[in-house]
Amino acid sequence: MSAEAAPAASLPSAPRCGVVLFSHGSRDPLWRAPIEAVQSRLQADQPGLPVRCAYLELTQPDLGTAVRQLVQEGVRQITIVPMFLGTGRHAREDLPVLVEELRQVHGGRVLFHVQQAIGEDSRMTALMAQIAVEPPAKP
Repeated sequence: MSAEAAPAASLPSAPRCGVVLFSHGSRDPLWRAPIEAVQSRLQADQPGLPVRCAYLELTQPDLGTAVRQLVQEGVRQITIVPMFLGTGRHAREDLPVLVEELRQVHGGRVLFHVQQAIGEDSRMTALMAQIAVEPPAKP
């Protein structure tokens, strides 16, 4: 009696991950440039990583819209990066409420991870200190 090889069990694929760069927003269109520059840099460094910018107010898209766009692309794990220098009221109070609403809307189908405010990362603190003592650029 010959034994047939059992079909290989297919391993579940890792959930697709995405990033939302979350910031305050402004009526001034130039204000968005640094946030969008981070988005562009992420996309250049990690092609295929879905990255969206989202804003609390005054600028579109809002967080819910950015998350919906990622979910429509098949993203099931979303890292939200608060693009704030510190953990002020928006990061401490507004963002947790918005994320809880997203968890309710998307049930267990999407996992959300919220990082600390970007400015509170020790690497960012060191970079800002380094920039602060650089000599002025020569004309």
